[in-house]
Amino acid sequence: MKMPDWLKPSLYGAVAGAVVLAAVGFMWGGWTTSGGAADLAKKQSLVAVTAALLPYCVERSTTDPNSVAVLAEFAAAGTGFSQRGVVEKAGWATPLGAEKPNADLANACQLALVAAKKPA
Repeated sequence: MKMPDWLKPSLYGAVAGAVVLAAVGFMWGGWTTSGGAADLAKKQSLVAVTAALLPYCVERSTTDPNSVAVLAEFAAAGTGFSQRGVVEKAGWATPLGAEKPNADLANACQLALVAAKKPA
């Protein structure tokens, strides 16, 4: 079967249009692949879990029987990674039922404790 002469340019135009549409959609249109959507959902869920557990961690820093000693060690630790280690070691960043501390929660808790110690 022979293709009509007018069909070839139409097919080329349709293929070129599809390629341009896909390029524009993925670059500027907000389209994403399923893998990209899964990565984004995972990141957002980690942020939500950290935000939900942050009050628990800060509350533990006030109700822990050893809080005075731990907060003294926290203040002496300096900044950043050392303070996060103190929070993790104290168990304040370990959610109920978990075996190990949540690093994101420990970091957020450390920042919240530092912010609470600053004078207003």
